[in-house]
Amino acid sequence: MLRNGHFANAVVSRVDLDGESWTVKDFSSRPWYVRRLLAPWLLGHELSILRRLQGIDGVAQKAFRIDRDAIAVEFIDGSSLSRADKTLISPAYLEALEALLHRIHAARVVHLDTRGTGNIMVREDGSPGLIDFQASLSTAWMPGWLRRILEDVDMSGVLKKWRKYRPEAMGAEREAELERIDRLRKFWIFRGYFGLRKRRRRRRSS
Repeated sequence: MLRNGHFANAVVSRVDLDGESWTVKDFSSRPWYVRRLLAPWLLGHELSILRRLQGIDGVAQKAFRIDRDAIAVEFIDGSSLSRADKTLISPAYLEALEALLHRIHAARVVHLDTRGTGNIMVREDGSPGLIDFQASLSTAWMPGWLRRILEDVDMSGVLKKWRKYRPEAMGAEREAELERIDRLRKFWIFRGYFGLRKRRRRRRSS
């Protein structure tokens, strides 16, 4: 088990089978009303987002539905930023993380939970990964102004990592951009999905 969570969250486990590793999100042990009303929407939503991101290196691939209560997705091996060796969080790593987020945005998806350290990975080869797309949104249907605001909120999470880990290499342009976005974020009313603040206890998952 990687994460149990509260009653409305999936149990997240790692499964190793036939030489492959999977992250499994399973609601089967949750109350019936969660399984019947909430779980189908959450699982279907995350699957649809991950399918939009097929082919993007740094995002888990091979997502599929196991049954009504569970999905599986390729396991990303590595460490979250909160657990990683800080020497690995170099300017080159942060630039690659920016590039990864730009590719996700180009696929018309926003992650919306990048400001913490639990969902951002340092993979085994030192490259960045991004996990847990349950709170993500497709921006394909959104007007441009709204899409740009949400992408800014996403990017502020990466800029925050520059300030935390490599402030000497951040540069004036990134610093000014983070300050601009932070001024806008005070109007952002949502925290996690359904407007609820998500608890920061992520480990490796999809």
